[in-house]
Amino acid sequence: MSLNKEPAALDVDVAANLAQVNGAIAAAAKAAGRGVDDAALVAVSKTQPATAIEPAIQAGQRIFGENRVQEAQGKWPDLKAAHGDVRLHLIGPLQTNKVREAVALFDVIETIDRPRLAAALAKEMARTDRHIDFMIQVNTGEEPQKAGVLPGEADAFIEQCRETYRLPVSGLMCIPPFDESPAPHFALLRELARDNGLRELSMGMSGDFEEAIRFGATMVRVGTAIFGARHNP
Repeated sequence: MSLNKEPAALDVDVAANLAQVNGAIAAAAKAAGRGVDDAALVAVSKTQPATAIEPAIQAGQRIFGENRVQEAQGKWPDLKAAHGDVRLHLIGPLQTNKVREAVALFDVIETIDRPRLAAALAKEMARTDRHIDFMIQVNTGEEPQKAGVLPGEADAFIEQCRETYRLPVSGLMCIPPFDESPAPHFALLRELARDNGLRELSMGMSGDFEEAIRFGATMVRVGTAIFGARHNP
């Protein structure tokens, strides 16, 4: 069964969940002394069928996140054709052999983490004359199994992306270790962004987005709190 035809879960009210999450984001921003619109919601639709995504679009959500290029190709071309103002973020690791497809489909790639990938993206951008935004993923927990540039190498890599590859880097992204408090990781990402003059911070997920907002997140990535349990792609 294709992703586009898989039914949405009958017991999930996506529009109601979306309203609740947006309310929590606004409340967290207000509590942090920030504007209610300072943190954008990236609705993480990975493993969700188009029939689950459509209600979120109808409810006004316009930014979505996907982890895998191949999965996104199965559902997003039609969704984007029907809703021209929707923006799609790649929030999962990107292989260099998927760069052409990623540049064609995504509006923001949040997971640049190595020179070879940066070079391939720059080459594809020049070939297609397509402008998209980029963020650098920082492995704040220095976890060997996780993607992302190490914090101690972030400054040099950011400069390389800007100066050598001429990529329009707008910010940083991180995924803190599952078994640690996220606060120190959010604080570290914020400092790296400040040191490098980057405005965007993509950090915080369903379980910790309110704390991420307190530390300056400009984007929070929330999936299960909106769509419920994940489907098997």
